[in-house]
Amino acid sequence: MIRLVIAEDHQLLIEGLISILTEVEDLVLLDPVNDGIKLIKSLRSNPADMVLLDLNMPNMDGIKTLEVMKREFPGIKVIVLTNYNQPQLVDKIKKLGANGYILKSSASVVLKEAIAMVSRGESYFEQSLDQEVDGNHFFIDDFMKKFRLTRREVEIIKMIERELTSKEISDNLFISEFTVGTHRKNIMRKLEVKNIAGLIKIAHQFGIDGA
Repeated sequence: MIRLVIAEDHQLLIEGLISILTEVEDLVLLDPVNDGIKLIKSLRSNPADMVLLDLNMPNMDGIKTLEVMKREFPGIKVIVLTNYNQPQLVDKIKKLGANGYILKSSASVVLKEAIAMVSRGESYFEQSLDQEVDGNHFFIDDFMKKFRLTRREVEIIKMIERELTSKEISDNLFISEFTVGTHRKNIMRKLEVKNIAGLIKIAHQFGIDGA
């Protein structure tokens, strides 16, 4: 069993996370906390295996909280859950010892996958689209907003452009082929296309390529 604490200062998001995570087997949700100081106090009296940590919290922010946690509770695994999609911040979080980093805009399946991987001793750092080597993240932002795509869906589009099979995409992203198939269907629906050729055509129109 994995004992998990949600550290987040927005009650609506806490309720949403609880709704998602109650479906996960072998996961016990401890009482959530809404600031860093309360989290540290809670961990001292009620040990946990994993923390979902927001960076923007009152009293003691997520960065400072992470520093204290890794000093006092080095065995606890930490997944940062945030709105900030900045490569420099991801690097800092890694150096501080976090085990994962995902965006609040991610699909629930991404969160579940991250928890599963981190619980197995692996890490999960969602690929930041701000790190595009071709500098096309402005095009990606427009593309995502226009078609209401998630970052994971854009990631899969880029892999489809590289002619990766569903099995290869599954292996690269550490998700099931069924999940890849679901993403494909959702992408086709959002882009209003019937085949891969149509998908690639629209992606190219927005300057998105699989490199």
